[in-house]
Amino acid sequence: MPDWKILIADGLEANGQALLRAAAQVDDRRGIGADELLQVIADYDALIVRSRTRISGAVLSATSRLKVIGRAGVGVDNIDLAAAQVRGVTVINTPTATSLAVAELALGLILALARAIPRADAAAKNGQWLKKELLGVEISGKTLGVIGMGNIGAALARGAAALGMQVLGYDAFMPAEEISRREARPASLAELYARSDFISLHVPLTPETRHLIDAAALDQMKAGVRLVCTARGGIIDEAAVLQALLSGKVAGAALDVFDQEPPGQSPLVLHPNVIVTPHIGAQTVEAQTRAAEDLAHEVIAALHGQPLRWKVI
Repeated sequence: MPDWKILIADGLEANGQALLRAAAQVDDRRGIGADELLQVIADYDALIVRSRTRISGAVLSATSRLKVIGRAGVGVDNIDLAAAQVRGVTVINTPTATSLAVAELALGLILALARAIPRADAAAKNGQWLKKELLGVEISGKTLGVIGMGNIGAALARGAAALGMQVLGYDAFMPAEEISRREARPASLAELYARSDFISLHVPLTPETRHLIDAAALDQMKAGVRLVCTARGGIIDEAAVLQALLSGKVAGAALDVFDQEPPGQSPLVLHPNVIVTPHIGAQTVEAQTRAAEDLAHEVIAALHGQPLRWKVI
């Protein structure tokens, strides 16, 4: 067996760890701090992270041994990709393992917004019977705008269509024909904003998508629109969304991600028409099992210099 060492910084399911341990020495140091990571990273050939650990240029400069960074999940905005590329470090992720879990959460949040389910539950448990006050809306016949028609957006489109929603899809990097094949009608952003009763975001956080949903975008939307974001914090301008909630332009928002996590007791978090979940999009037993297995196979393949399915750089 090659004398490889793998550091797990944010935890990995047992099935993935078993695969890794059959091929290398593995240290599971979930929760490792930034300073400690800087001190030990030079001892490892591979590093496995989730969204918590930030891999900066300083971390990459502290090692000449590191060959691969594996991200258990989709987003790689916590990794300095430019620095990794300069140093010849391969970055891989698991773009399909958690797609269904995130799409199902987004669909659940759409239903929760439509019927104020969290507020109804909290009130009933507090001795309040708000039957008349909680007048919801049906999602059947409503229009859902999906921004980002990748694996997650496509899975959401299928689920929403099955429940009777009309689905509009926008993706800056996908031909209209492919969006149609993914069970959404292609639309421009302007049309999607103008026609959608619900809007769900499924794009990565990049300089181009940061604050994609800002005051100008909100001005283009229907009065009473409901927003869902299970993608990345920073894609929405939280201050602008709060103002739109206060004015009534936005009827509700369901947010699984925030610019700063955890977000604390901010006015947006505490708004009665906002549903908040703690970045749980990928948190299902099935998704985590798939992600662990996929990532383990990819990391081992990368160490062997074999072809990779999900190489980011």
